[in-house]
Amino acid sequence: MLPAGALLVLTFPAANLEFLAWFGLVPGLVLIVRSPTAREGGIRAWWLGAGYLIAALYWLAPEIGPAVLLVAAVVGVLWVPFGVAAWTLLRPPVSWPRALAALVVVPSCWLLTEWLRSWQALGGPWAVYGVSQWQHPAVLALAAVGGVWLISIALVMANVAIVLVIESLPRVGPSGLRPGLAVLGVIAGVASVGAGPLAFALTPASPGVRQVTIAMVQPGIINNTVQPSDASERLTAELSRSGRLGGVEPDLIVWGESSTAVDLTLAKNRAQLLALEELSQEDGADLLVNQDTTVPGKGQEKVGVLISSAAIEGEYIKTRLVPFGEYIPFRQQLGWLTKISKAAPANMIPGTGAHVLYATDRSGRPLSIGVLICFESAFPDMSRVDTDKGAQLIVYQSETSTFQGTWGPDQHASLGAVRAAETGRPVVQAALTGDTVAYDARGRLLAWMGQSAHGVVTVRLGLPAASARTIYDRFGDYVPWSAVGVTLLAALVMFANSRGFPGRNAGIRGKDEAQYVAGQSVPS
Repeated sequence: MLPAGALLVLTFPAANLEFLAWFGLVPGLVLIVRSPTAREGGIRAWWLGAGYLIAALYWLAPEIGPAVLLVAAVVGVLWVPFGVAAWTLLRPPVSWPRALAALVVVPSCWLLTEWLRSWQALGGPWAVYGVSQWQHPAVLALAAVGGVWLISIALVMANVAIVLVIESLPRVGPSGLRPGLAVLGVIAGVASVGAGPLAFALTPASPGVRQVTIAMVQPGIINNTVQPSDASERLTAELSRSGRLGGVEPDLIVWGESSTAVDLTLAKNRAQLLALEELSQEDGADLLVNQDTTVPGKGQEKVGVLISSAAIEGEYIKTRLVPFGEYIPFRQQLGWLTKISKAAPANMIPGTGAHVLYATDRSGRPLSIGVLICFESAFPDMSRVDTDKGAQLIVYQSETSTFQGTWGPDQHASLGAVRAAETGRPVVQAALTGDTVAYDARGRLLAWMGQSAHGVVTVRLGLPAASARTIYDRFGDYVPWSAVGVTLLAALVMFANSRGFPGRNAGIRGKDEAQYVAGQSVPS
């Protein structure tokens, strides 16, 4: 089961075999369905989920060591309801009621797992299955309707439909009922694949009300705390000189996470602040930098700082911290990890939540931006909060040099496409060492500077009105809440069936299974 779960990670960057997501879950589902008992089916799903997480987070191993296995083993248990539901509803002989229920209940159980593990205390929403479709705006249109959760539902439903066909084929007989179940699987699979393009056609993007130019600075591989700021300053100064020659005039310049190691609000660092204000003056654009500093009496913070030619215009403190990298959950019990890995020696101080900063574009108009930092791009609710507060552009500042050369930075950069589709807002991400990316309001890739590159990426973006909202913006997480309801209802029905007529149900089940083994057709 571990390899069956690990297989799914090939759908994400850097492998990018995203088409595999539509049927890659089939081997694991078949193994679960053919378990001898529901308990065994749940255990197999546990290991499926553990294999999935180990493969998705392999690049964390040098930093947090055995905590990768610990996280996978603990969080993997959340897949048990998925395994029990799949075994109960898809094991042969498959009846029409169970087949119809499987198409709804099994994807709901999978989504319940994804939603629960998206709680930050359990690691956060990394490698959510729906993100695998980040390169396909026609599929991402489902995110504008129901968030990344709706894409996951469509993908799992397609896999369930295939298993339904597979488990129906040996039952084909003269009664014609088994081919009917196979046809149901085909119809459900086609509907799952077609849902995205249909949503794309029916939910056009909000019209752009203005154009802005954003410049993102990626200084490249750095070796100490001084170089990021120096390199970013040089690239920004070059942008000013080349802009006058090439006509590139940005409205906002974005630096990566941890691009400066000094607290710009302190009087002793006034010289550094003045230098950045002068850069803003030369370029005619506000600067969004990011300071990684220790606040006296508090602790370490990461802060996005918006700087104009005259002053600091606003700040945002990182709120969602990286488990083990920036804090250790349950540190009293797990603090020993610092002795055998590079896990956080002390917990960083989180901010109070997402909010909007207001830059000023070259024409003097306010530019409302939702500023979030690195790992926060994994959380759909944070960008949605910024949108609700009036942000017309979502900006991420990132620093993934620790994981240079792994699949981690590429997986991270792909998240912006989904956040753009969910909110109907363009998304840009400036990284210290890559990847620096930009997406339009439908999640279409506009620019990508990889891990090994350095320089400035400039994009021209159309911004929607501050009041524009997608369906997901308006209604929020109604899809996962619906999955919770479906899962609870299914659990109650299963419990009632097991408690109501145990003798009768057991007898019917035994007769059906005996006839299935004998190759006979049983009415459904």
